[in-house]
Amino acid sequence: MISISHIDHIVLTVRHIPTTLEFYAHVLGMNAIQFGDSRIALKFGNQKINLHESGKEFEPRSQTPTPGSADMCLITHDAIDQAMDYIRSCKVDVVEGPVRRTGATGELLSFYIRDPDLNLIEISNQL
Repeated sequence: MISISHIDHIVLTVRHIPTTLEFYAHVLGMNAIQFGDSRIALKFGNQKINLHESGKEFEPRSQTPTPGSADMCLITHDAIDQAMDYIRSCKVDVVEGPVRRTGATGELLSFYIRDPDLNLIEISNQL
């Protein structure tokens, strides 16, 4: 048996990489990076989200890559009320929240938004 320690990166299939980069950089403060053979990712903390454009995915890939099928939770150090105010100032609708949820290491206070591909993004404080 092996022992997994953490997630290094995930892959997000999107309709249009420049639109995704703008949203995640401007709204969520992530940094766009280029790596390998002209590949693009969003970097934050010790993690990254590799981007595949729909119809132009890199191999190997998921069996059925689909824009808008992701549901992920991101932890912020900012107070939830401040984070929600900032998100709204970016003209992004809050889908739900704040609500209490259970995360990987304990209780969360969260709210939800959607990115340009309609992926569900949970933004949370650890309680």
